Amino acid sequence: MLTRSLVAIALGSLVTLGLVSFSYAQDLPKAQFKVIGLNSPTVVSFLDEVPFWRETLPKASRGAITADITPLDQMGIDDKTMLRLLRLGVMDFAAMDISKMAGDDPRFEGCDLAGITLDADRARAGCEAYRAVIDRQMQKNWNAKLLAFGGNPPQVFWCRSVVDGLNGLKGKKIRVFNNTMRDFLSGIGATAVSMAFAEVVPALNNGVVDCGVTGSLSGNTAGWPEVTKSLYPMSLGWSINVMAVNLTSWNRLDKRVHSFLLEQVKAYENKMWDTLKKATAEADNCNTGKQPCKMGKLANITIVPVKPAEAEMHKKLVEGAVLAGWAKRCGAECTAEWNNTVGKTLGLRAPVN
Repeated sequence: MLTRSLVAIALGSLVTLGLVSFSYAQDLPKAQFKVIGLNSPTVVSFLDEVPFWRETLPKASRGAITADITPLDQMGIDDKTMLRLLRLGVMDFAAMDISKMAGDDPRFEGCDLAGITLDADRARAGCEAYRAVIDRQMQKNWNAKLLAFGGNPPQVFWCRSVVDGLNGLKGKKIRVFNNTMRDFLSGIGATAVSMAFAEVVPALNNGVVDCGVTGSLSGNTAGWPEVTKSLYPMSLGWSINVMAVNLTSWNRLDKRVHSFLLEQVKAYENKMWDTLKKATAEADNCNTGKQPCKMGKLANITIVPVKPAEAEMHKKLVEGAVLAGWAKRCGAECTAEWNNTVGKTLGLRAPVN
C-alpha cells in the first residue's frame, strides 16, 4: 500500500510539473475531417502538413481523429477559390497563402508585405501581432476561424539568365503572386505578371516571363532549376500561409475535440516555423549542388549576391512603394490598426491617407 501511495504521489508531482501527461484522447468522440492543404512541392506541405493530418493526429487521438487531406494543386483550384469553398463548408479545414486573398481584403497581406522582414523570427512576430485582426476578418466575412500561421523560405527571384543584381531586373517580366510584390516591382521598373504556381515552369521555359518569384527551396523542389540559370536572393516575403477551419464545422465539434486540436495545432505551428528555418539554411546548398541537402534536390544555379547598396535600396522600396501602395488599398482605419500592431512590432509605419 505504501509503495502504491508513493508511486501515486510521484506521478502526481510529475504531472504537476508537466513532465508526464496522460492523454485524454481515449475519451474523444470520433471525427473525420476533409482537408485541402498547401501546394504539394512546398517543403512545409510534405514535411509537416501532410504528416500532421495523416499520422500525428490519428496517433495522438488513438484513432479518434482522422482526416482526408488533398494538396491544393492536386485539386486544380487556387487559394482565392479555396477560401470561398471553405466559407461554404465544402471542406472542414484548409491551408492557403494568405496574401493571395488580399484582393478580397488587403489585411490578408498585412503581415507579409514585400520585404518588411528579412528573418523568420521577425516574420513570425509580425504575424502574431496581427493574429487577432486576421481571425476577426475571417470570422466576420468568411465563416472561418484562424488556427495557425506558417511560412516558407524567403521569396526570391529565379531568372532565365544570370541577372546583374537589382538593376538587372529593370524592364523584365517577373511572375509574382500578390499585390504587394507588384508594388515592389513597380519601384524598380519591372513588369509584374500574375501566374499560378503550376504555370511558372513552362512560362519560364518558353520565355513568357524572364523571372519568377517563389521560395528559395520551393522553387528547387518544383523543378525551377531546370528552366533558370540564376537566383537573386533579395527577399520579397515568406509566402505566409494560414490554417483555418470552417466555423460551422468547428462549432459542431465537442469541446474536448476543440481542446485537443488547439493543443496539436500549436505544436504543428511551431514545427512549421522550425522547418522554415532549416529549409532556408539548406536552400543555398541545394541550389548550388552542395551537401547537406536533405530537403531539396542538388542543382547548379548561380546565386547573385545582394550588394550593400542594393540592400539599402530594398529598404527604401519597402518604406516607400510597398507601404504606401498597401496603405492606399487598405484605407486610413485599416492602416492605423496595422501601425499599432505589425508596424509597432517591426518598427515600421505606413502612411495614413
